[in-house]
Amino acid sequence: MDIVFRGARIADGTGSPLFRSDAGIRDGRIVLGESLTGRRMIDAGDLVLAPGFIDLHAHSDLQILAAPDHLAKVSQGVTTEVLGQDGLSYAPVDDATLAALRGQLAGWNDDPAGFDWNWRTVGEYLDRLDAGIAVNAAYLVPQGTVRLLAVGADDRQATESEMDRMRDLVATALDEGAAGMSSGLTYTPGMYADDEELIALCEVVGARGGYYSPHHRSYGAGALEAFAEMVDVCRRARCPLHLAHATLNFPVNEGRAPELLTLLDEALDGGMDITLDTYPYLPGATYLSALLPSWSAAGGLDATLRRLSDVDERERIRVTLEETGSDGAHGVPIDWAAIEINGVRRRENTHLVGRSVAESARANGITPAELFFDTLISERLGTSCLMHVGNEENVRAIMRHRTHTGGSDGLLVGDRPHPRAWGTFPRYLGHYVRELGVLGLAECVAHLTGRAAARLRLPDRGLVKDGYVADLVLFDPETVRDTATFDNPRQQAEGVPYVFVNGVAAIDGGRPTGALAGHSLRH
Repeated sequence: MDIVFRGARIADGTGSPLFRSDAGIRDGRIVLGESLTGRRMIDAGDLVLAPGFIDLHAHSDLQILAAPDHLAKVSQGVTTEVLGQDGLSYAPVDDATLAALRGQLAGWNDDPAGFDWNWRTVGEYLDRLDAGIAVNAAYLVPQGTVRLLAVGADDRQATESEMDRMRDLVATALDEGAAGMSSGLTYTPGMYADDEELIALCEVVGARGGYYSPHHRSYGAGALEAFAEMVDVCRRARCPLHLAHATLNFPVNEGRAPELLTLLDEALDGGMDITLDTYPYLPGATYLSALLPSWSAAGGLDATLRRLSDVDERERIRVTLEETGSDGAHGVPIDWAAIEINGVRRRENTHLVGRSVAESARANGITPAELFFDTLISERLGTSCLMHVGNEENVRAIMRHRTHTGGSDGLLVGDRPHPRAWGTFPRYLGHYVRELGVLGLAECVAHLTGRAAARLRLPDRGLVKDGYVADLVLFDPETVRDTATFDNPRQQAEGVPYVFVNGVAAIDGGRPTGALAGHSLRH
């Protein structure tokens, strides 16, 4: 063997009880057996050997290339992540669409100076990943990007010829290796699609063996109706459904998780293929301009900025945000005290970071809406924010569900990114398993590994099993924990001394190796 873990406690990813065995790596594959020998022997002791964690909802689309050592993910045991989330990413594109997306998504992914944008198709993007990344990566073709490319940024129904082009774009993306399709139905322009448009595209996805992963139309007012809408879309399209960050947020949804789970159980019992992912935190994160009502963002960045500079349009937007509830803010009248700016692009705005919109407005002697508008104009919409709207009872109930998996939804850029980008998987194991007992250890590992691999239809990953690819993590169940905080989010987790990607050490003795052994996982 290249490496042998002697006497490891193995959580194999199936949910079965832990067992003791030697485990080896030979030619990038797992070998199980007794008394194995290898060029390097690691005494596992009471550490747990598990499949590498699979982040089913990542926003590393640019940073995995700009900073390919990818310490945020490998340090917590992630060996595979799924990109192209929430209906917005950078392939397939043409030059004009790429330029628009670079501006729109700067709050998520930055817009790195001097970055080489040497792809336009999904296949070319996956080729770029294959040039050297720290973890494996699958990709979802983003429906909002497809709509932007075929229809533009206008709020209108697609024509039949535009529908044909969108079908062709989705089909080509899956043929080139995408694992499915995502949507961001509170983000423009994806949110302008009606159900018939979504069904038509999901039919293409389902026919090619992919799955649909929507960020649906509301996580606040109307959240349960929005979940039901996605179930109906996939039932009619005969397409597997994976609900992205399947949370129930805002006070209006407190204690309503059982209603969501009943909806899903009824669909599952009726034969539908449904899974979901969540992150183990209460606040959410997005770019600040996402809160705008959809009509105010129609036409793209420049049109949006013009409306934000117009006195009458500002008042119309304010009324929607504060009194009736914006569709971009999940239909709930906005509580500015719950919206915290956590990343800006212009140095003169750094004083806003770490403070709520309400707090900064008071300090500046203006209304929260004025501060919101002025910041978006100054930043050309490139501001990120946290939304303190979660409910702990719902978080715990949903993570117990039989189809639950893990997703960080983590943004890696900004002054103070959400700590879930660095801490999601250790937080599951430390806080929710060891400290609270919400999940058992073997059960939680299965959520984060084998169950996620099954959703991605990976035939030889996600389990500690003979012949499977050696994506592995060795962690201490007594000490594993997230150390990333909202004040200091870029902190390496504790209790994760070894991580292997395709049989190559990415974390060795708790230290990053800088190895780039990952590659794209093409459907």
